[in-house]
Formats: sequence, C-alpha cells, structure tokens
Amino acid sequence: MAAISQSPALKKKPIVVLGAGVVGLTTAVKLQETGNYQVTIVAETIPSDPKTIKYTSQWAGAHHVYDPINATSQHAFEETTFNAMWELSAPGSPAEESFLRIPQTEYFHVPRAQPDPLEKMPNFRYLEPEELLPGCISGATFTTVTIDVPIYLNYLLMRFCAQGGRVLRGSIQHINQLLEGGTRLFPGGGAHDPLPEAVIVCIGLGARFLGGIEDKKMYPIRGQTVLIRAPWVRFGRTETLGVGASTYIIPRRSSDVIVGGTKVANDWYPVSRPEITLDILKRGLLLCPELAPPEIRAIRGPRLEDVLPHVVGEGCGLRPAREGGIRLEVEWVDGEPVHREGKIPLVHNYGHGGYGYQSSWGCADKVLELLDGALKTPIAKAGL
Repeated sequence: MAAISQSPALKKKPIVVLGAGVVGLTTAVKLQETGNYQVTIVAETIPSDPKTIKYTSQWAGAHHVYDPINATSQHAFEETTFNAMWELSAPGSPAEESFLRIPQTEYFHVPRAQPDPLEKMPNFRYLEPEELLPGCISGATFTTVTIDVPIYLNYLLMRFCAQGGRVLRGSIQHINQLLEGGTRLFPGGGAHDPLPEAVIVCIGLGARFLGGIEDKKMYPIRGQTVLIRAPWVRFGRTETLGVGASTYIIPRRSSDVIVGGTKVANDWYPVSRPEITLDILKRGLLLCPELAPPEIRAIRGPRLEDVLPHVVGEGCGLRPAREGGIRLEVEWVDGEPVHREGKIPLVHNYGHGGYGYQSSWGCADKVLELLDGALKTPIAKAGL
C-alpha cells in the first residue's frame, strides 16, 4: 500500500496571536502568509465590533509621520511600514480604499531630531521662513498616507482569513490558560486542536493586567479627537508645540477629517470631555480655517459655528505606551511537556504608544525573525 502523504497544512506549526488590534492583525497576516505557520487569532474584540475603550486601534487618527522630535529605535520599523503602506495605497491595490495619499505640512515650535527622519518622505522640503506659522522655528512639507482605520482593520482581518487564518473570540485571565488548553478553550476551537508551539502577545494595555505577563511598565496616553465631515479637505497639517502637545488635521478617504488632539499620560477616563472637544475645535480651526465650508470662506472669515454642523463624532482612546518603548522580544516560559522539553516561546510585540499603525509592518517582520529563530533554537542555546 502506498504511503499516505501528509497534507501541507498539517506541516504548518500552530501559532496563536493574542490580540486583534492593528499590531496583532498585521503580525498575524505576516506569519500566515509565510506558509510555515497555521495562525489563530484569539481576541476579545475584533474590528467589526462596536467601538470600545478597550480596543484602541478603532480610535486612531491615523497617518504615517515619523516622530521628528525624539530619536528612537522605532524609525527603522516605521520606514518598513511606510514602504508597505505606500504600496498598499497604490491605485488598483486591494487596500486602496483604506488609504489617502496627501500633502502633509508640519510646523515645529521645538527642535527636531538629527538626522531628521522626515527627510525620507516623498516630495520632502523644508519650509521657507515666510511659510512658517507665528512662533515656529522650522517646518516641512512632504507626501504621506492617512489611514481610514475602520476600513483598514477589516481589510487586514479579511486578508488574514483569506489566507487560511482563523479567528476565535475569547479572553483569558492568565497566559497559562492558553499554554495548557490552547484554542480548545474557545468557541470555534476543536477538541483535537494541537497546542500552540508559540504565542505572540499583541495585547497593548492588556499586558499590564494579564496574569503571567503583568507588565507594570505599560500605561495609557489618553487621546481625544473630533470627527468632521469635510470632503473639501485633502491635505494634512500638524503644529507641534512640544513633547505631547500638538494640533493635527488628518483627512480620510471617506471624506471624514480627524481633528486632534490630546496626549495625557496615565489618564484612564474612557469618554470624551466636552470642554476638551471645544478646545480641539478651536485649535483645529485656527490651524486649518479650511475646515469651514468653502462657500462660507468665500464671503467671510470662518467661525466656530460654521464647523459645528459638520461634526459627526468624537473619539477617545488610550494609547498603549510603555516605559522604555516597545517590548519586542522572546520570553521562554513553562509549557506542557509536549512543548520543546517543557518550554514554549512567547514573542512580545506591544507597547507602541501612538505609533502602532506606522510601525506595524516593521514590527511584524521582527516578530517573524524572532519566531523563526525561537522555533529553530534548541532549548540549551536559549539559555534554559
């Protein structure tokens, strides 16, 4: 009798990605598309759910603009991500509707990092002194992309599923529950599901509270924004007053414009504050008078009451920041005996703060590198 060959799908190593925000989804897509892994996302909230303060990715602005104030190790991840998003935003791309390519202008009241990472952006040039806003010491203009986050998150989810990935809704109180029970614990999981050979931890602020992780370096940076329907605005602007203080205009392909914002560390308040909404609108209109309808601006200067009828929503999100920056590393923990002599790798990918979208693809590449290395490295070499 001829030997029965094993199905290629059965040769794939089972992996669980914990979390379905932009970081978790991008990582899951990256791993699944290698063909080497069978990835299951386990998440309490997914992109199609109603908005909740527990799911930060739905509240993001979002655009891709390097942090020009702080020299960080994230720039390499951000460059990889920009290249990926530029390709995804190209005309005819399946993801085109998730992006809008725009001219972006940045105004700075504080010195920038050197070398300036913004110089890598398409069509970059520094502003002339006469182009600056009062009080600014420098500025720049370039081309970038904005992201319509509800559309983009669902695009990532559908792309992942189309490649054979699986999504299970569930939550755990301790990481050991997942290590011992795997995907069998959740509705949709099978009684004969193999235990994961690795778990990718992409749970944002949840890393502060999940048993077995409990990373006390995690903290929120609360952001509040206003959503305006203004299809005539097709450019972005940001005025940076200092670290954590800025006003920004982010148009989306859908004709909505995000106006922000705030950055307040360790503020857990879960809904918009009316006084902050008013302050954001005033600052936004000062930076961008074009928020008012063109027919108004044709006859007089814009006023706040010209913008208010076009407000369609308010946003409040808790950016998952971490002291010391992103945690992107392998941690070996005790697992079931079937796991590599009792050990299983956790690959951590969280703590991105307000830069999850623009570092997502670069960090996913790093996760793949770490995962490949962990599953090929004998325990002795891992120092265990």
